[in-house]
Amino acid sequence: MDLTYSPAHQAFQAEVRGFIAAHRHLAPTSTRAPRDPVARAWQALLIDHGYTARSIPTAYGGAGLAPDLLQARIIAEEFARAGISPGLGGQGIQMLVPTLLEVGSEAQKQQFIAPTLAGDIVWCQGYSEPGAGSDLASLSTRAVLDGDHWVVNGQKIWTSTAHLADWMFCLVRTEPAAPKHQGISFLLLRMDTPGIEVRPLVDMTMAHSFNEVFFTDVRVPAHQIVGRRGDGWQVANVILKNERDKLADANLSLARLNQVTALMRSETVDGRRLIDAPQWLDRLMRLQARVMAMQYNELRVLSSQLNPGQDAGLARLVIKYQGTELRHEIEALAIDVLGENGVAYGDNPHLQDQGLYQFWHMFYLGLIIGGGTNQIQKNIISERGLGMPREPRLA
Repeated sequence: MDLTYSPAHQAFQAEVRGFIAAHRHLAPTSTRAPRDPVARAWQALLIDHGYTARSIPTAYGGAGLAPDLLQARIIAEEFARAGISPGLGGQGIQMLVPTLLEVGSEAQKQQFIAPTLAGDIVWCQGYSEPGAGSDLASLSTRAVLDGDHWVVNGQKIWTSTAHLADWMFCLVRTEPAAPKHQGISFLLLRMDTPGIEVRPLVDMTMAHSFNEVFFTDVRVPAHQIVGRRGDGWQVANVILKNERDKLADANLSLARLNQVTALMRSETVDGRRLIDAPQWLDRLMRLQARVMAMQYNELRVLSSQLNPGQDAGLARLVIKYQGTELRHEIEALAIDVLGENGVAYGDNPHLQDQGLYQFWHMFYLGLIIGGGTNQIQKNIISERGLGMPREPRLA
């Protein structure tokens, strides 16, 4: 693989660096808060310059540029290197929008994509249930067609941002007699619809980001189905592909590791910088090597996208597993670098950097479980990527 940028791409890289230098003061410090006006203004600026939503048509609120995967790669690298926000993310933008572009109706694209990109609509994902986590196809939330509405009854759990969301994309069982993977449909529903109850779940970061959601005779217009009735599992697989790729972006890991490196240059023990201590430097370099490996792995996936018909295979399958484990270890290094202040949390007066290292350390421990547990992911890697025999199953 030739990793040298062409003169045209080198010129584009200089353009991106110039934009960052001129506008970085406008970037939000965090995009975790939905509807943050600073983050939304930054998102609009990035779309105007073609640095996010690049290939999404202007009719749907995107920049409308021709796809150029190397340009997209340069943007991701430069924003990560600068340590500034690459724009709004979340379940709506990163998972639902590409899915609607691929399998949604024209009316659904027109209604949802532009306001989702702009941050006007916040989404949550209704997938997991108390009895259907890793085996998602065992879900039991039902939807029955009654005239021109679906009537939904059941429960979802671990629903991120459901208490803040305007809409949910949700898997429901519409054909109870069909095999479990064939009887599922994909619905879009408003969170203020009568019959929806959201109950908070406090996670290990002590934050309220997850929820239980209960549906009692919730009426959803029949046209708010994506794809055909009973084909929801195929739609869900498009979502899951996008979710697992986005959970562990190597460029975000690089940006975070750069922050830890800066921390190691400022933190000292007995007057000596931690970055000058061999045992600390060795640990940092091991993580740097893993980040570099993940970046090259993403280039393998990129190469497959540049060559129609080529399957990224194992390179794509390892992203979620390796990436979430790596990010968890990067945050662990930062906590150790902070020494006794690394155990500070909440309103502790010794808390540094708003406790973000502690937060992300616990958050990525959760993502090792979420989005398909890494234990299940290892089975997928072994069976689909390495061709090993399937795990024995009870009859």
